[in-house]
Amino acid sequence: MRKFNFCAGPAALPQPVLEQAQRELLDWQGLGCSVMEVSHRSPEFVEVAERAEQDLRDLLSVPSNYKVLFLQGGATGQFSAVPWNLLGAGSSKAEFIHSGSWAAKAIKEARRYGEVNVVASSEDRNFSYAPAADSWQSSGDAAYFHYTPNETIGGVEFGYVPEVECPLVADMSSTILSQPIEVEKFGVIYAGAQKNIGPSGIAVALIRDDLLDRSLENIPRSLSWKVAAEAGSMDNTPPTFAWYLSGLVFQWLKGQGGVDAMAKQADAKSKMLYDFLDSSDFFSSPVEEGSRSRMNVPFVLADDRLDKQFLIESEEAGLLSLKGHRSVGGMRASLYNAVPMEAVEALVAFMADFEARKA
Repeated sequence: MRKFNFCAGPAALPQPVLEQAQRELLDWQGLGCSVMEVSHRSPEFVEVAERAEQDLRDLLSVPSNYKVLFLQGGATGQFSAVPWNLLGAGSSKAEFIHSGSWAAKAIKEARRYGEVNVVASSEDRNFSYAPAADSWQSSGDAAYFHYTPNETIGGVEFGYVPEVECPLVADMSSTILSQPIEVEKFGVIYAGAQKNIGPSGIAVALIRDDLLDRSLENIPRSLSWKVAAEAGSMDNTPPTFAWYLSGLVFQWLKGQGGVDAMAKQADAKSKMLYDFLDSSDFFSSPVEEGSRSRMNVPFVLADDRLDKQFLIESEEAGLLSLKGHRSVGGMRASLYNAVPMEAVEALVAFMADFEARKA
């Protein structure tokens, strides 16, 4: 019996996708072998790759002047790829909003290749909120402006898209495909797959065409967006199984009603959990109300001596991976697309019972 998985990543995958992959594992498309055993350049796999790209374009309404890339190295690889690809044409400055752990990692990497201007930070209140748009101002001379719309660890989500003069770059690893986005507002969108797209081992990037010729000299070939775009994301052997599974997730999302349907579900799931937290004297959210994430919900117990018991009992109840990130402690429930409403209902019921017994 499958349990309810609240892991922040690698995260839950849709059960129908896993079942299809299971059926096809040994004999894919009647070829007598697995999709993992065929050439990435075979007609059969090229069709998988092309359909995955088109389905992602359809889901996010990606304009024709954007390349859709399937890349290795996860979002962390893109922390390096972004400055490598964008700091070579004029300005060597990048601007950032520092909203938590993942923004910090992107900032640290960008500083290796150019000047970084942090225009706003929420460090003053332990990264418990998203800095307001009127609290900062871009200098106007940066090569790009980077932000993290959702901080997976801290559970902070931006309620707006920054308006800047330079290309806007967003790490959407934990929110992509959870709601409609206006791709045209961004120069670059990148995301690790292991939350709302598919398994770990692959990342997607949407790159506006005019940004493909701005790289630093001697950019590593494996990090070049231009090389990847010209090769159809196949300059070297790609992670074919992760690409195949991501494509199945895209098809599943279309069958569920696309990102509009996912947005409604995300709102309903997160509201149920936040409503419980706000009504409780035993559990609470450390995130300011206007910045709470729909995808990642951290929470703490009034008595942290009960943390270990909570985790033991929740796992026994079939509620997996509720331990908070090691850097912040507490608990965290990740509510990605593949986590059903029934999982949240079960979690809230368990928390209410635990409170009744332990408070």
